[in-house]
Amino acid sequence: MATRLDGRAPGNAGTGPAERDLPPLLTGIRLRLAGGRLSPFHRVLWLIAAANVVFGVVFLLTRPSWNLWLGGLLTAASVDIGLAALMRQQYFVNALFSVATSAPLRWPLRMRAALAQVHHLPGGVHVGAATSATVWFVVYAVCVVVTPPPAAGSAQHVAILAVVVAIALDLLAMSWCARPAMRHHHHDLFEITHRYGGWLSIALFTALTVLHAAADVGPAGSDILRSPNTWILAVLFVFAAIPWLQLRRVPITITEPSNHVALVSFRHGRVRVGSASRIARHPLGQWHAFANMTTPGQQGFRIAVSRAGGWTGDFIADAPAHVWTRGVPTTGVGSVSRLFTKVVWIATGSGIAPALPHLLSDPTPARLVWVTRSPERTYGAGLVGEILAAQPDAVLWNSDEKGKPDLSVLAYQAYRDFGAEAVICISNKDATLRLVTELRRRGVPAYGPIWDS
Repeated sequence: MATRLDGRAPGNAGTGPAERDLPPLLTGIRLRLAGGRLSPFHRVLWLIAAANVVFGVVFLLTRPSWNLWLGGLLTAASVDIGLAALMRQQYFVNALFSVATSAPLRWPLRMRAALAQVHHLPGGVHVGAATSATVWFVVYAVCVVVTPPPAAGSAQHVAILAVVVAIALDLLAMSWCARPAMRHHHHDLFEITHRYGGWLSIALFTALTVLHAAADVGPAGSDILRSPNTWILAVLFVFAAIPWLQLRRVPITITEPSNHVALVSFRHGRVRVGSASRIARHPLGQWHAFANMTTPGQQGFRIAVSRAGGWTGDFIADAPAHVWTRGVPTTGVGSVSRLFTKVVWIATGSGIAPALPHLLSDPTPARLVWVTRSPERTYGAGLVGEILAAQPDAVLWNSDEKGKPDLSVLAYQAYRDFGAEAVICISNKDATLRLVTELRRRGVPAYGPIWDS
């Protein structure tokens, strides 16, 4: 039977840190770096933005000619777009996680805890580079509108101007819809603008490269081959094409322990512990990522789809016999557990799905704290039994019976009693960010998704 923590009653919002049985806050710069606008994600973002500012200042100090200035603006935008796309390339992300999590456990905890922040790097670079690219291109567009390229004829200038304005509007629309508030309240719009806006930007940049080459006095073919934008575009095209070349329609089996969750089984395929797969009901429809659950000694894998909105609700109510998959399974934040000797997993509700593969297959000793409504009624006795077989000392907090707990207290008590080196939280956005920040502000290495895209 699952254990229960018997400490002070969590959930008392009026208690202070001492009464909540938490260590004292850090002080000075360490406290500032533990969260907020100086989190690792934001530090990477500001670093990319600062590098772009430095490049712009140095470029201006060289007193470039007007044509060189325009070319530099366009190249800077292209480089940043290529860098932003690289950070979302699945093979690159998997390689990055593999390198970062290969550090031996004999290394000092501070070094391993820093490497475990690897999941902030792709997101910070992506957002910083994409934002910088938009700024560079808007400046370029303004320059083109104000002063036409001297070598371009009237028809060529009109064509260049039209494409430039279209790209600028496309990038601005993508940036606007990528804001956290828009992603949260209008996620479908964010996904549509990023998918189709990304494809449109590649097509328009290709047209712009050709138009610039045609407007130049030299041979167009040579100009295209000499342009760095051509090769950046080629890389972008490869990045965009690879996942779609791996598009597959695969059969699935679905069991429904309750009307809240569906367990989707894939009979074939090997996935890495800690990875996530993207599925869709239609190739051009909505795509959603779900953590892969593997079971030792069994083929295939499972994912858990919990009712959290229109798409997931329809999926559970009208279960399909096939789904589409795209690309390769991508490593997630949970894989940083291999950097520590012991970890505590904090999961709420369906957050158990990303944690479960690690609890079943990861060699890193772990302790689970799962906060959910009526576990067996919501997720089924079979799944709960599987969890308790792997984690006989798990802490199951039935929120229907005991109310919402203070996750910080539960996490720290388990961290202290288990002698863990880190805490990994898989919950909703607000709860995850709040818990991770609270623990990090008190010197506890804590990690969770950052919802950067």
